[in-house]
Amino acid sequence: MAKWTAQHEAPEPLEGPIVGTVAGGTIIWFALFLFQLPFYGWFADRGMLWWVWTCAVGGVLGLIGLWYVRGRDAALKRHAAEQAARDEAGQAGPAPQAG
Repeated sequence: MAKWTAQHEAPEPLEGPIVGTVAGGTIIWFALFLFQLPFYGWFADRGMLWWVWTCAVGGVLGLIGLWYVRGRDAALKRHAAEQAARDEAGQAGPAPQAG
């Protein structure tokens, strides 16, 4: 059996409001956790405590994700600024002399 190879190039990844998306998801996880806390006994009686703790862990992992995407976003902006400065310096340099 031959190894499969792609017939076309993969598309560029979509860029969007990543920090806002992760922050929104984190808020939702924590809100679900807080909403379920008053019903802790009900969940415990039915053996479904994992619902409560899944929301708590989702919120904590969301905080880690938020830290990660904020750092990524800052690095992308820093790289774009460095690239723009490099391009500007290359265009504003002395003109080559003929001779």
